[in-house]
Amino acid sequence: MKPLYCVKVGSATLDRCAPGNGIYAELAAFARRGARVLMVAGGAAGIERHYRDIGREMPQLRLASGDAVRYCPPEEMEHLVEAYRRVTLPAVEAGLGALGLAVHTAVATGLVRGVPNRPLKAQGANGRVRVVRDHRAGLPTEVDVERLGALLDAFDLVCLSPPIADTGGGTPLNADADVLAAVLANAMGADHLRLVTGTAGLLADPGDPASTVTDLYPGDGARYAGGRMKQKVRAAELALSASADVAICGPDTMEDHTGWTRFWPSREPAPDLALLTRAAAVPSVSGDEHELAAYLRDWCTARDIEAKVDPAGNLVATKGDGPRRLLMLGHLDTVPFHWPTAWEPEGTLFGRGTVDAKGCLVNFLEVLAATEVGEGHQIRVVGAVEEEVSSSKGAFWVRDHYPADAVIVGEPSGSGTLTLGYHGLFKLRITATVDSGHSAARDAVSAPDALIAALAAYREAVLAEAPEALSAVIDTWTSRQPGRDAATAILNFRIPPGAEPEALIKALPRLPGVDAAILRATPGHQGGRTSPLAKSFARAFAGAGVKPRHVVKKGTSDMNTLATTWTGVPMVAYGPGDSALDHTDAERIDAEEVRQARAVLQAAVADWMEREAR
Repeated sequence: MKPLYCVKVGSATLDRCAPGNGIYAELAAFARRGARVLMVAGGAAGIERHYRDIGREMPQLRLASGDAVRYCPPEEMEHLVEAYRRVTLPAVEAGLGALGLAVHTAVATGLVRGVPNRPLKAQGANGRVRVVRDHRAGLPTEVDVERLGALLDAFDLVCLSPPIADTGGGTPLNADADVLAAVLANAMGADHLRLVTGTAGLLADPGDPASTVTDLYPGDGARYAGGRMKQKVRAAELALSASADVAICGPDTMEDHTGWTRFWPSREPAPDLALLTRAAAVPSVSGDEHELAAYLRDWCTARDIEAKVDPAGNLVATKGDGPRRLLMLGHLDTVPFHWPTAWEPEGTLFGRGTVDAKGCLVNFLEVLAATEVGEGHQIRVVGAVEEEVSSSKGAFWVRDHYPADAVIVGEPSGSGTLTLGYHGLFKLRITATVDSGHSAARDAVSAPDALIAALAAYREAVLAEAPEALSAVIDTWTSRQPGRDAATAILNFRIPPGAEPEALIKALPRLPGVDAAILRATPGHQGGRTSPLAKSFARAFAGAGVKPRHVVKKGTSDMNTLATTWTGVPMVAYGPGDSALDHTDAERIDAEEVRQARAVLQAAVADWMEREAR
């Protein structure tokens, strides 16, 4: 599933943006990165313009609190709808159409329903309070997820606006556009929610445009919000119940992160756990690592660490430029999920990626920030993209662009375990094709029948060459063309260090009606305990009073990708967390284990630099 951005853009921002520029270009960039984009357009400026154009006075209410709101009795709702249809939504179509995007715009009444708000208390004549019962405004409660999902799949960008339909029937309900965006984000399982405004996020002092409040937690925002910002804070906190990362952005842009107020779903229990808490809260499913990479780059830059996002999308943070080079290679991406992160009472952080492997990557960055890198050394941290999918795009870029003399790979095995190697990956796509025929015919062989037999033959051939390999069919599907039926499977082998992929390829049988495509052929890799890097970890474990385990894991990692060409480079893998929780709905990491692993890593890095300096 492609990542989903939900972006609310205020009407004033739209008014200040020329077609094809500014916020329109930023939205187009999301689509061109392969994301689905759901935009919610605010309409205040467009409504005012429409009322002027038709010569109609726009009614207002002065609430008992003193705030002024647009009055929306039933007879006004048709004019609000027309304002969006004639002014706001056509402007969005023109702004994005100038960039060549396929755009669908609509008032949300056909896709979103809600319930009316309670009657308002307004100031009447002579300052007396009166109850207004015919104000047609409400809260979105129901989203047609299936239809909206189909639109998002069909178009580069879908833009909705208020009003919404009333679940009880009658005229539409006006709805706050920020709240509408939050409800849509939650319903659609959005990965990122951005509320774009005309200020630099939420300001501590409304009179000081440089007073951006950068980080907030549930319940914190109300003391900074006045006027229209109250609804933005309400929307942001509403969205924290789901898994999107949430930010109020501006002025009129999402590109300048200094104008962001981020809302985090869970407060870190201590300052040394802040980066882990926040990194875990930014969704970064494979292919959607951009937001996390940018956040970590900014974190490094604020600490005077040279940092960038490279052409592959990797985060690259570096200290020193000497000839003795240590690479700490983690990964940014996770497998899919849709639930918020949370600190639990027992001191564990629950959430996708906490174990695999943001805990490892965050420790790399914290150690880099705390380390004085002396003359003659270089320490580089890379957060690679697409480790969780077969492409390993980030690791291949690292292999070809960032040479090193020693490598620590960030993968979880526990703070008291050092991983010396991994099995390799041999992945095949096997397709069996047969003539179409009735399954009740004598001696009929269906495509799935032929595929089952082919899988057995390929397994037998590979296991004859590598008896300790592990195999699993990880996907299957069927297809049909005129006169021909096909069945396809992805067959994975985890091959032990020493098994040569070239030998396995030569051993594959040639079967009639069967095609085998090699998707991945990465050998296993295993290092020893006597390399300078392994010895540095041994001293670090001893200093921490830890008796370590040394393992070779049957999974695979980016270590294998580097080892295809980096012969003779010492490599180990180290990181906190129980790898049995990888990819599970119970993924969580213990704060004390994170701290112990960070201390061991810090000591090992210092020892390695000292050894290399001799």
